[in-house]
Amino acid sequence: MAFTAQDVKALRDSSGAGMMDCKKALTENDGDMEAAKKWLREKGLAASAKREDRDATQGVVALTVVGNVGAIVELKCETDFTAGSDLFKGEAEALAKLVAEKGTEAVAERNEQFEELKVTLKENISVGSVERIEAAEGNDIGTYQHSQGGRGVNGVLAEVSGGSPELAHDVAVHIAFARPKFLSKDDVPDDVVAAERETLETITRNEGKPEQAIGKIVDGRIQGFFKDVALLEQPYAKDDKQSVAQFIGSASIIAFAQVEIG
Repeated sequence: MAFTAQDVKALRDSSGAGMMDCKKALTENDGDMEAAKKWLREKGLAASAKREDRDATQGVVALTVVGNVGAIVELKCETDFTAGSDLFKGEAEALAKLVAEKGTEAVAERNEQFEELKVTLKENISVGSVERIEAAEGNDIGTYQHSQGGRGVNGVLAEVSGGSPELAHDVAVHIAFARPKFLSKDDVPDDVVAAERETLETITRNEGKPEQAIGKIVDGRIQGFFKDVALLEQPYAKDDKQSVAQFIGSASIIAFAQVEIG
């Protein structure tokens, strides 16, 4: 499989490895991007195991809560100039309100306005991620929206049971910066865990660790992996001496959603 200079650059951006290392990784793996990332990790050349591909597309993340329903809509565009315009941000906010009131499929109701927006702003504009959480009666919806240059770029919703609005907000703030992918370690798919374990075994072996110690070392590193990707396992952002599970005490996190530009 052939690869281009753009593929090398994309691999460098996502892995943090050097340009020549990225080129070699793609060569060794016949241009397969995912295999090349894994190769870089196994060789110890990637800057961070947690680094992922980043979408360079500009845009805005709009977040709203209507009653017991929270919604987030990502509206994508080509430039930060357009992303920061009132017209563009207004459309994103209208879409988020519509999703909160009617559901995720309701974005289609604004197709006409959306097409007009593309003509007016003269850019390739598209709807990205759309998230909606309808909280059960008595539960709290925590929100957090990080803004940059006058526009939302990172939005979070968190439904919490048995807590308080303040607790739900604190959970949302943590999610915004810790970026968990799963609620608990039990939610991480078996194939994801198996793939991570295989990679960690290769990394550990390449580090020259004794063969008889590899299993125990990998077990420890898998727990570190869970602390990276599972919300309840993560060290709480405002007090890393306790996990999120410890921080919320008897409360429960029912669901969460995060949408981020970049």
